[in-house]
Amino acid sequence: MAKGYWIASVSVADPETYKKYVEGSAAAFKKYGAKFIARGGEITTLEGSPRARNVVIEFDSVETALACYKSPEYSAAKAHREPVAEADIFIMEGYTGPQPND
Repeated sequence: MAKGYWIASVSVADPETYKKYVEGSAAAFKKYGAKFIARGGEITTLEGSPRARNVVIEFDSVETALACYKSPEYSAAKAHREPVAEADIFIMEGYTGPQPND
C-alpha cells in the first residue's frame, strides 16, 4: 500500500496564535502516526510562488492521512489556524512504481 502525504504551504499572519494550532495538532499527528518529512525549513523557489511555511507529513496511507485531517483532534487545532493563516493543504498518494535508477 502506498504512503499518504500531507503537503501544506502556509502564510501565517499571527505567529503567537498559530502556536496554538501547532500545539493542538500534535495530538492528532501522534494518534495517526504522522512523520514530518519537511517542516518549516529553508526553501529554494524554482518556479511559482510558495508561501513562507511549507510542510510535508508522511502517513501509512492516504486513508490514514485523510482520517487525521477529519479527526476531532485536528479539527479543534485547525480552528486556531484558520483565523490567522492562509493555507493550501492537500493529500497526495506516494509513488510505488519504477525509479530512474531501476
